[in-house]
Amino acid sequence: MPEDNIKIALILGGTSPEREVSKDSSKSILTALRNLGYKVRLIDPAYGLNQPSAEEDFFKKDNYTDLSNRNYVEIINSALFDDIDLAFIGLHGRWGEDGTIQSLLELRGIKYTGSGILASSLAMNKQMSKIVFQHYGISTPAWYFIDKISDNTEEIKKKVEDSFGFPCIVKPNDQGSTVGLSVCKSEADFNKCVDLAFNFSSGVLVEEYIAGRELTVGILNEQILPVLEIIPKHGLYDYECKYTDGMSEYIVPADIPDSLRQKLQMDAEIAFKAVECKCYGRIDF
Repeated sequence: MPEDNIKIALILGGTSPEREVSKDSSKSILTALRNLGYKVRLIDPAYGLNQPSAEEDFFKKDNYTDLSNRNYVEIINSALFDDIDLAFIGLHGRWGEDGTIQSLLELRGIKYTGSGILASSLAMNKQMSKIVFQHYGISTPAWYFIDKISDNTEEIKKKVEDSFGFPCIVKPNDQGSTVGLSVCKSEADFNKCVDLAFNFSSGVLVEEYIAGRELTVGILNEQILPVLEIIPKHGLYDYECKYTDGMSEYIVPADIPDSLRQKLQMDAEIAFKAVECKCYGRIDF
């Protein structure tokens, strides 16, 4: 089928704290798809059946508060998807990268880009991903998990003190873009950092802090890309450094020994396959 006859639904925005990030990245995705000759329909599940009438409204920063997850079900079952050949998932965070939208699309019989339900759900469940990585011999920082309902934060604090200590990383178990993440510098800050993470998830990951360089390896259609180094202005590659122009420097290829490059690319490929990713992915070190 010629590209100009293929109809793609670009799903963007959504209800997660990464809504604005999704809209920014989807603007570039839209340009790329149209440059390739595809017909594109924008769909923001946060709006449900009340989709914006003007294309530019999909990308405006908003204070949209009626972010009901039920809208996802309504929109997938709507006529907006009746003539769609493929859904391109431009969503970030929960309900976009955790297997939920993938499940809904599969129930509707709609093909979509990226990995399937298992890989997506693992990608947004940091603890389960780390368990899988350990099984396949991939190094991952030591960690403890805190369940909001069943676990005692004070007990976990004591375990952290007795093992890898402070500083440590405290973050929601199922969010991206460093949303809700803290570098916890001392025991006195621990409960405050955990409470912040609980604002975004019912599970919190407490990880060993490892000082070092930020390196990442992309994979596209089974091709392992060069190692990239990220140098953030803050020292920590946080939300501002990720999404503000000029706040990070990107070095490709990274200035590292060839033996380390090979090790990172090999581990990236193992990690990618371990969680059954497809099409594209990025592995951070």
